[in-house]
Amino acid sequence: MTGTGTLLQSGLLPQGMDVSFKLAPAVLVLGMLAVFLLIGFVFRVADTEDMWVAGRSIGNIENGMAIGANWMSAASYLGMAALIALSGFYGLAFVVGWTTGYFILLIFMAAQMRRFGKYTAPDFVGDRFNSDTARGIAAVTAFLIAFVYAIGQARGMALVGLYIFGDIGFAGLSGYQAMVIVMMTITVLYLTLSGMMGATKNMAVQYVILIGAFLAGMYVVGWTQGYSTVLPQIEYGMLISELGTEFSEPFATASPYLWIATCFSLVVGTCGLPHVLVRFYTVENERTARWSTVTGLFFILLLYLGAPAYTAFGVRLFDVNPNTATTYAAEGGMSAATADVLVVVAAQFANLPQWFVGFVAAGGIAAAIATTAGLFITGSSAVSHDIYVNLINEDATQRQQILVGRLGIVALGVLTTLAALDPAAPIGALVSYAFSLAGTVLFPMFFLGLWWENTNRQGALAGMLTGLTIWFIPMINEVLPTYIGNGEPYVAALAQWLPAIGSALVGVPVVFAVTIIVSVMTDEPSLETKKMVRQCHSPEPMGQQQSAEDVVTDGGEPLDD
Repeated sequence: MTGTGTLLQSGLLPQGMDVSFKLAPAVLVLGMLAVFLLIGFVFRVADTEDMWVAGRSIGNIENGMAIGANWMSAASYLGMAALIALSGFYGLAFVVGWTTGYFILLIFMAAQMRRFGKYTAPDFVGDRFNSDTARGIAAVTAFLIAFVYAIGQARGMALVGLYIFGDIGFAGLSGYQAMVIVMMTITVLYLTLSGMMGATKNMAVQYVILIGAFLAGMYVVGWTQGYSTVLPQIEYGMLISELGTEFSEPFATASPYLWIATCFSLVVGTCGLPHVLVRFYTVENERTARWSTVTGLFFILLLYLGAPAYTAFGVRLFDVNPNTATTYAAEGGMSAATADVLVVVAAQFANLPQWFVGFVAAGGIAAAIATTAGLFITGSSAVSHDIYVNLINEDATQRQQILVGRLGIVALGVLTTLAALDPAAPIGALVSYAFSLAGTVLFPMFFLGLWWENTNRQGALAGMLTGLTIWFIPMINEVLPTYIGNGEPYVAALAQWLPAIGSALVGVPVVFAVTIIVSVMTDEPSLETKKMVRQCHSPEPMGQQQSAEDVVTDGGEPLDD
C-alpha cells in the first residue's frame, strides 16, 4: 500500500508481551469494570431526555472530562503511540489533526450547535434542511461511523485484556477473539442500562483513570530508565538519533501529501463526529458548551503532549529487550499488534511491578470503554430517535424509543465484535477511516448549515451522497483487498492520491462545492429555516430546554419577519 503500508497489521499477538493471567491486575480491572456497571445502574435512564442528552444538565468541568474521555479512545491511549512507533514523523499528523479540530469546534460550532438544541447530529441535519431523506442518510452515516470507530476500541480492549487475563480462548476461539467477546459484552451490558446520563457520569471517572494511568506510566518509565526527569515531553528528544530514520527524518515512511491528507482528514473529521457534537447538546447553555470545549482540550492535551515521549521510550525498550530480539530480526521490526499495546509493553519491558503495569493497562481499557460508550449511544440514537421515531413511528412512546435504542446498542455491539475478531488494520488506522467519513459527509453539512442560511435541502442531499461516494471508493480500493485479495490496493495510483486514511482532503472541497452549487441553482430554504440559522448566532440567552426552533416558532407559530 503506497504510503500507508506501515499501518497494516502483521499479526494479532504482540511480540514479547507477557500473555498470562495476573492476579493483581485482574482484580484491579474487574473492580474498575464493576464500578462502571454500578454507576450505570445508579444513573440508569428514566426517559429519552436522559437517554440521549443527559437532561441537558451537565456542567463545564464534568462535560470537559467527558469530552476528554469520550475523545481519548484506544486510538489515543494506545493507537497514537502505535502509529508514531510504526511510522515515526508521519504519526505526528495524528497528534496535530486530533487537536486542531477542537479549535474549529470552539470557534465555529460548539455554541451554535447548542443553540440549535436538538438530540442528535442527524436531528440537526434533518431539521436544518427540512428533509427526512437527509436525516436518514445522516443517521446511517452516524451508525456507520460508530461501527467503524468502535472496531479499533474492541481491538485495543482485547489486546490489553490478553496481558491481564492471559490466553483464555474458548469454543474454538483464540485468546484474542475470546477477549473481544468478553470485553464487548461487558460494555454493551452497562450501556444498555445507563444511557447518556450514566455514560457521562462514567466518562468523568474513566478520564481520571486513563489520564492517571498514562501519565504515571510515562513518568515512571522515563525516570526509571534514565530517559527523562520532570519534562519527558521535551527530554525524549535525546533518544531520537537512536530510534531510526523514521523518527529523525521527516517523511521517511510517508509522503508529504499523505501527511497533509491525514492531518486534514482528522481535523475536519473531529468536527463531524456525532459522538463529539452530541456533548454540546448535554450542557446547560451555549456558554457552557464553549468553556467545556476549552476544558476538554486541556484534558486531552495532557495525554497528547506526552504520547510522542511515551512512544520513544517504548521503542527504545523494545529495541534493546532480549525477549524481542529474535522476533524483531525475523519480522523486520515491531509488529502492528505490539505497537498497539506499546504503552503497556513499555512498562513491562521497564521491569516495573506487575500491579503497576496492570494499572497502565486498565487505563487503556477505560479509554476504549469511554469512547465506545459515546459511539454506541450516538449510533443507537440514530436508529431509535432519527430513524424509528422520525421516519417509522412518530407516535412511539418513550418506552418504545428506549427499547429500540437499547436494541441498537446490542446490534452495534454484535457487528463490532464480529468485525474486531479479524480487524483489517491497527487501531489508529481503523479509527481514521471513521474520521474520513465524518469529515467528508457530515462536517460540510454542519458548517454550511450553521453559517450559510441559503444552504438548502437539494444541496445537502447532493453533498452528502457525493461525500459517501468519495469515501467508499478508497475503502473498497484499500480495505477490501485485506479480505479479498493479497492485501495490496487494487489501484496503486488511487491509493496514493485518494488514501482511505485521508480521503477528506479531496472529499471535503468537492462536497462543499457540490452543496453550494446545487443550493444556488435551486430554491432558497424557507424564511423560518433562515431564522433558525440566525438564532444560532443570536446574543440573546435561551432557556435550558429551548431550541432555536422553539424561539423562532414562538410555541408553534412562525414569527413575523
